[in-house]
Amino acid sequence: MTTNNLVAKIWSFCDTLRDDGVSYSDYLEQLTFLLFLKMADEYEKGPQKRKSGIPEKYNWDSIFSKSGGKLESHYVELLKELGKEAGMLGQIFTKAQNKIQDPAKLDRLVKMIGKETWVSMETDVKGDMYEGLLEKNAQDTKSGAGQYFTPRDLIKAIVECVRPEPKKTIADPACGTGGFFLSSYDFLTDKTNYKLDKEETRFLKEETFHGWEIVASTARMCLMNLFLHNIGDITSEPPVKREDALLTKPSELFDYILANPPFGKKSSITITNSDGKEEKEELTYNRNDFWVTTTNKQLNFLQHIVSMLKTTGKAAVVLPDNVLFEGGVGETVRKKLMEKVDLHTILRLPTGIFYAQGVKANVLFFDAKPASKDVMTKEVWIFDYRTNISHTLKKSPLKFSDLKEFVECYNPKNRNERKETWSIQNPEGRWKKFSYDDIIARDKTSLDIFWLRDDNMLDLENLPEPEVLAQEIIENIEAALDSFKEVALKLEN
Repeated sequence: MTTNNLVAKIWSFCDTLRDDGVSYSDYLEQLTFLLFLKMADEYEKGPQKRKSGIPEKYNWDSIFSKSGGKLESHYVELLKELGKEAGMLGQIFTKAQNKIQDPAKLDRLVKMIGKETWVSMETDVKGDMYEGLLEKNAQDTKSGAGQYFTPRDLIKAIVECVRPEPKKTIADPACGTGGFFLSSYDFLTDKTNYKLDKEETRFLKEETFHGWEIVASTARMCLMNLFLHNIGDITSEPPVKREDALLTKPSELFDYILANPPFGKKSSITITNSDGKEEKEELTYNRNDFWVTTTNKQLNFLQHIVSMLKTTGKAAVVLPDNVLFEGGVGETVRKKLMEKVDLHTILRLPTGIFYAQGVKANVLFFDAKPASKDVMTKEVWIFDYRTNISHTLKKSPLKFSDLKEFVECYNPKNRNERKETWSIQNPEGRWKKFSYDDIIARDKTSLDIFWLRDDNMLDLENLPEPEVLAQEIIENIEAALDSFKEVALKLEN
């Protein structure tokens, strides 16, 4: 069965369940539970004889042999009890709940999963199947799942530039459903890049990846995604921790950090007030290893990522525009970033490629360096893949081929031999470098740099969509308000 057929078959049942109020995300969660149980059963009964640690009372046979009300009540008990187990098993079933209230439909889903033999499938087939389901889930904008899903073609281009090496660690402090891990895995297992020996293969499966994800449902989908791609093991400690990565200074340093921290500028926690109502309260991370203390989530993630790198480490991080131009603490972070690491490349991304509408984002590439009094950033190369570029999620989605010019300009195998495509003779060139002195002289040390003529500014018929303009206005007002708050706070002090 092809990947597309498998995705279509499994996903088609969701349309039936939607009539019962089961969302795409809830359906995918139930699939995750059942797939894991079925595969664990196949491993135990197959030639591998791998013990899963699942109590016999709650294994696959225990649900496959039941139907009706007995199946439903047993399934509810199973989810609750397996969530108490250790390792990957407990992480997969943490806070698990049955969202399929009709026992007949739950039975049908169990039987559908039971008909396939998953372990014997090619890793590409079952892995791509689950990735296909995750992407379909991300397209359901009402669920908000899109914020955890970075376009896979963008991730592939980033990984092609970074070129991770075997027997080195890769971390993501906001790993979502694991897109950066899987693309790195594909790159490392591609025989045109490396021919891995036995020890390198073992390291890749068991020690390479380290992730953090604060949302329980997203963390379990990430773990299942990795498991289906043959990363990690049922009985081992999971490669993804379900916790807020920003809370503490990292206890371990890594070779590569690849990340797309969640959109939204403010960090917050949910608290219950005296009336029993839940309220959100702004969260400030007081860490002595941070350059600044702020409630700005993006600036906190950027500081945290720098703190996670070995002195020889490399990072590529997707961040929104406000990180490049905001004054106050934003300016301080930019200055410190260029002083402490080599911020060598910025890719300006177009709108219309993320499931969150109107997002203007960039990819920052930087290398860590040993502590020094010297400024580490000498020049920043910028590729403008935004001006006069138009993408939409359905009609004109971003493809890897669209970023091929950027990857070539980046010159992954020898960054010292880069050449600008912009010149006075070629003012339409999208690849241009700026010295540290050029940038530090700019207002607020802004890295929001562009030089191409925007045709939309000259053509009123091609103005951005109203929701995009509205989002830009909101972001500008919020940035100004944050700056005023910082001034007010200094005056109070």
